[in-house]
Amino acid sequence: MSEEAVTAFLEGSRKLQLATINPDGTPHLVTMFYGLDEGRIAFWTYGKSQKTRNLERDPRVSCLIEAGDDYAELRGVLVYGEAKRIDDRERVLAIGLDVARRMTPGVADELLLPYVEQTGRKRVAFVVERTKVVSWDHRRLT
Repeated sequence: MSEEAVTAFLEGSRKLQLATINPDGTPHLVTMFYGLDEGRIAFWTYGKSQKTRNLERDPRVSCLIEAGDDYAELRGVLVYGEAKRIDDRERVLAIGLDVARRMTPGVADELLLPYVEQTGRKRVAFVVERTKVVSWDHRRLT
């Protein structure tokens, strides 16, 4: 995909598969809703979660965003990078609100804010600084 197509794909998607590295070196893989922070993948999670502990030890991540059910429809973006922790409460809540908007399209911010403020008390956010991007679009094969 072109850089423009990758950007559009990231903007139009909502979930990713996030891989961090466990203490024993095995991958820890979870599905996450995500947002975008100046075009970079951003997510929030509980400060005591396994992914947070993993990222504190080793910030390297892989983020897979994919779509399509049949082979000829498969497309995706794989972002490799380093997750930078965000502790500033205002930024954490801003990222949380962006994630919540993408989780629940069409729901007004005033309905999302109580959820974001409540759950945000125990959350931290991360922004992924890209080191490599791999993409594919099987629709172009036909």
